[in-house]
Amino acid sequence: MPFINVKTNVSTTHEAEINIKSALGQAITAIPGKSEGWLMVGIEPDYRLWFKGTNEPAAIVQVSLYGGASHNAKTTLTSHITGILTDELGISSDRVYVMYTETESWGWNGSNF
Repeated sequence: MPFINVKTNVSTTHEAEINIKSALGQAITAIPGKSEGWLMVGIEPDYRLWFKGTNEPAAIVQVSLYGGASHNAKTTLTSHITGILTDELGISSDRVYVMYTETESWGWNGSNF
Protein backbone atom coordinates (compact mmCIF):
# COMPACT_ATOMS: atom_id res chain seq x y z
CA MET A 1 0.00 0.00 0.00
CA PRO A 2 2.47 2.66 -0.99
CA PHE A 3 1.55 6.25 -1.74
CA ILE A 4 3.92 8.52 -3.66
CA ASN A 5 3.11 12.23 -3.78
CA VAL A 6 5.16 14.51 -6.02
CA LYS A 7 5.03 18.25 -5.40
CA THR A 8 6.92 20.33 -7.94
CA ASN A 9 7.16 23.94 -9.01
CA VAL A 10 7.30 22.77 -12.64
CA SER A 11 4.27 22.86 -14.93
CA THR A 12 3.39 19.46 -16.36
CA THR A 13 1.40 18.08 -19.23
CA HIS A 14 -1.12 15.27 -18.91
CA GLU A 15 1.26 13.08 -20.93
CA ALA A 16 4.16 13.80 -18.55
CA GLU A 17 1.97 12.97 -15.55
CA ILE A 18 0.94 9.65 -17.11
CA ASN A 19 4.61 8.89 -17.85
CA ILE A 20 5.59 9.74 -14.27
CA LYS A 21 2.77 7.62 -12.84
CA SER A 22 3.77 4.65 -15.02
CA ALA A 23 7.47 5.01 -14.24
CA LEU A 24 6.74 5.20 -10.50
CA GLY A 25 4.68 2.03 -10.90
CA GLN A 26 7.80 0.28 -12.18
CA ALA A 27 10.10 1.96 -9.63
CA ILE A 28 8.07 0.92 -6.57
CA THR A 29 9.15 -2.67 -7.16
CA ALA A 30 12.52 -1.63 -5.68
CA ILE A 31 10.73 -2.13 -2.37
CA PRO A 32 10.23 -5.89 -1.85
CA GLY A 33 6.56 -6.83 -1.85
CA LYS A 34 5.38 -3.54 -3.37
CA SER A 35 3.84 -3.23 -6.83
CA GLU A 36 1.85 -0.86 -8.99
CA GLY A 37 -1.23 -2.93 -8.16
CA TRP A 38 -1.50 -1.18 -4.77
CA LEU A 39 0.32 2.06 -5.58
CA MET A 40 -1.45 5.42 -5.29
CA VAL A 41 0.26 8.39 -6.95
CA GLY A 42 -0.40 12.10 -6.52
CA ILE A 43 1.18 14.79 -8.68
CA GLU A 44 0.96 18.44 -7.70
CA PRO A 45 2.46 20.64 -10.46
CA ASP A 46 2.91 24.40 -10.20
CA TYR A 47 3.41 24.04 -6.43
CA ARG A 48 4.88 27.10 -4.75
CA LEU A 49 8.25 25.65 -3.91
CA TRP A 50 11.62 27.26 -3.28
CA PHE A 51 14.82 25.33 -2.67
CA LYS A 52 18.22 26.79 -1.83
CA GLY A 53 16.65 30.24 -2.05
CA THR A 54 15.44 29.93 -5.65
CA ASN A 55 12.37 28.76 -7.50
CA GLU A 56 14.39 26.91 -10.14
CA PRO A 57 12.84 23.52 -10.97
CA ALA A 58 12.61 21.43 -7.80
CA ALA A 59 10.46 18.75 -6.19
CA ILE A 60 9.61 17.23 -2.84
CA VAL A 61 8.47 13.62 -3.03
CA GLN A 62 6.68 11.90 -0.16
CA VAL A 63 6.77 8.11 -0.11
CA SER A 64 4.44 6.50 2.42
CA LEU A 65 4.81 2.77 3.00
CA TYR A 66 2.73 0.23 4.86
CA GLY A 67 5.33 -1.70 6.79
CA GLY A 68 8.93 -0.86 6.13
CA ALA A 69 11.82 -1.20 3.75
CA SER A 70 15.57 -1.57 3.99
CA HIS A 71 17.91 1.37 3.58
CA ASN A 72 19.22 -0.16 0.33
CA ALA A 73 15.72 -0.56 -1.12
CA LYS A 74 14.88 3.06 -0.28
CA THR A 75 18.18 4.23 -1.79
CA THR A 76 17.36 2.38 -5.01
CA LEU A 77 13.86 3.87 -5.10
CA THR A 78 15.24 7.37 -4.48
CA SER A 79 17.58 6.90 -7.45
CA HIS A 80 14.66 5.83 -9.63
CA ILE A 81 12.46 8.72 -8.49
CA THR A 82 15.11 11.37 -9.14
CA GLY A 83 15.84 9.84 -12.54
CA ILE A 84 12.15 9.90 -13.47
CA LEU A 85 11.82 13.57 -12.52
CA THR A 86 14.98 14.46 -14.42
CA ASP A 87 13.80 12.63 -17.53
CA GLU A 88 10.19 13.83 -17.49
CA LEU A 89 10.43 17.32 -15.99
CA GLY A 90 14.07 18.33 -16.34
CA ILE A 91 14.57 18.61 -12.58
CA SER A 92 18.17 18.06 -11.52
CA SER A 93 18.54 15.28 -8.95
CA ASP A 94 20.23 17.69 -6.55
CA ARG A 95 16.97 19.69 -6.46
CA VAL A 96 14.79 16.80 -5.29
CA TYR A 97 14.11 15.72 -1.72
CA VAL A 98 12.54 12.31 -1.10
CA MET A 99 10.94 11.70 2.30
CA TYR A 100 9.93 8.26 3.57
CA THR A 101 7.21 7.50 6.09
CA GLU A 102 6.60 3.96 7.29
CA THR A 103 3.47 2.90 9.16
CA GLU A 104 2.08 -0.29 10.67
CA SER A 105 -1.50 1.01 10.37
CA TRP A 106 -3.05 1.52 6.95
CA GLY A 107 -6.76 1.86 6.32
CA TRP A 108 -8.52 0.64 3.20
CA ASN A 109 -12.02 -0.45 2.25
CA GLY A 110 -13.51 0.49 5.63
CA SER A 111 -10.96 -1.38 7.71
CA ASN A 112 -7.26 -1.47 8.62
CA PHE A 113 -4.50 -3.86 7.66
